[in-house]
Amino acid sequence: MAIFFNERFCDHVQTPFHPESPERLRGIVRKLRQHNLWNDVVTSEIVDPANLRLVHEEGYIKLIEDCDEGGLTMETAIHPETYEIAVLSAQCGIDAAVHSREKGTATFALTRPPGHHAGPDYGMGFCYFNNIAIAAEHLLRDGDGKIAIVDMDVHHGNGTEHVFGERAEVLYLSTHQSGIFPGTGSVEFLGKGDGEGFNINLPFAAGCGDSTYDLAYSKVIVPILKQFKPDAILVSFGGDGHYRDPLASLSLSSDAHLRTAKELLKVSEECGNRISFFLEGGYDVPALSEVVAAIVGAMDGVDFPLEFTDIMDNSCLGRGMIERCARNASEYWDL
Repeated sequence: MAIFFNERFCDHVQTPFHPESPERLRGIVRKLRQHNLWNDVVTSEIVDPANLRLVHEEGYIKLIEDCDEGGLTMETAIHPETYEIAVLSAQCGIDAAVHSREKGTATFALTRPPGHHAGPDYGMGFCYFNNIAIAAEHLLRDGDGKIAIVDMDVHHGNGTEHVFGERAEVLYLSTHQSGIFPGTGSVEFLGKGDGEGFNINLPFAAGCGDSTYDLAYSKVIVPILKQFKPDAILVSFGGDGHYRDPLASLSLSSDAHLRTAKELLKVSEECGNRISFFLEGGYDVPALSEVVAAIVGAMDGVDFPLEFTDIMDNSCLGRGMIERCARNASEYWDL
């Protein structure tokens, strides 16, 4: 299992005391080193900015490249180094996905800045270029027929949905908290045009956690993934659904994060172990570091000791939403 990373990612600083800080990556790396999991680390360095055009419009790319100081939104600043680091982050994602295809093994792209809120001509939510969408498009242009994107971040990946919402070759599955940023991800939206039925949203109310996600994966996500039969699975991984996270209000434990990742790893066996995790959110550094290390350990067959294992939701608070989603999706999938 390969970890894709570059020290340059730690040079990206939004503003002082911003939640999307370099300490997120530093904490993950420390945890991996402590548990002898910082192995097979690949440094993405050779960058092709043309890859950005797979997803983003030229004018938007130039905006990021040419801006010395500014901001896309109040929480998403642009600095002179932003473009270079964001391009490197996108390249890292491509490298991870291609390595997974070539070696038939899981990979983890430890990237900053994140990407799933970035659309063709906009960025927001700490995101500039959509790393996972660019990687998916690269794989499709390079011979793959179908890609599944599973978005585990607590915030809906509006940019990824925008890019692929009308296309049948990319299945987008998102679990997220309802009623928070960016305000998208309705359970009623299942894609448009050729993409109808290939966009599945599970927006959960505050408080939903372990038992809700266990049912969501067993009843909706895993069955649809298996029926779709992707050539590869790409995962927008966010640790911000954790009960310790300060920016949202879901209640997933570290155990639940690890279980969902293991479910996806198991499904990936049916597509030659082609699965790549892309770091998105997660703003409690101890919880994020623990969960990422546990997932990396699972990829290598190593049991990782977990500390943050409290269960807040043992009665499936999100059952109604899961059943509603399954009813909608059953028009397109055997559920």
